[in-house]
Amino acid sequence: MFKETNSITGYKEKDIHYTILSTNENASKLAILLPGAGYTAQAPLFHYSTGVFLHKSIDVLQVNYTYNDKFYDHFTMDELVEAIHHDVGAVIDKVLEENSYDDYYVVGKSLGTIAMASLINREIFYNAKAVWLTPLLNRDDVFQSMLQSRNESLCFIGDDDTHYNAERYRQFAQNPKLVTRLLEGADHSLQYKSDPVQSVDLLKIVIKAIDAF
Repeated sequence: MFKETNSITGYKEKDIHYTILSTNENASKLAILLPGAGYTAQAPLFHYSTGVFLHKSIDVLQVNYTYNDKFYDHFTMDELVEAIHHDVGAVIDKVLEENSYDDYYVVGKSLGTIAMASLINREIFYNAKAVWLTPLLNRDDVFQSMLQSRNESLCFIGDDDTHYNAERYRQFAQNPKLVTRLLEGADHSLQYKSDPVQSVDLLKIVIKAIDAF
């Protein structure tokens, strides 16, 4: 397996690291993984999603930003969003300067769904498949992007997630391109707080769905 780790100079000169994984030098598809603030690309949902994509000879780009770093402590939310858009866009521009693909997957969790909301509006990603993991439904940009998206999409969120919004979630039924799965009792990590064994079963459900997507 080929693995390349590199970085770009991001918002306010902060280095943003990224990793490209590949099992096929002629891969025609790329999966872009956008983790949460504290939920890294090495956490279970992304670790096993990476395995699913690589098994299908799909290259994987892991954007390894660290927005829980002290560097960002003084940022307002608006400035943090600006940083997210800038950094993710810069990483993708750099990668696509050096590599060419025909098809894309975009997988985002939590804070990563902020980047997804703007990313899928780029022309190159009009036909990308989108996987929304615990999206920040109380944010208008994320909600409207999901509601209006023309991308074939999956969404997983638990009803014990602080970012779950029942009224907004119900409106997703208006979008035939968006397949949603509400996971009863699951929290923002897509886990059950008091049941680790059942949490593993839930992880299997999500990964199987991504594999079949």
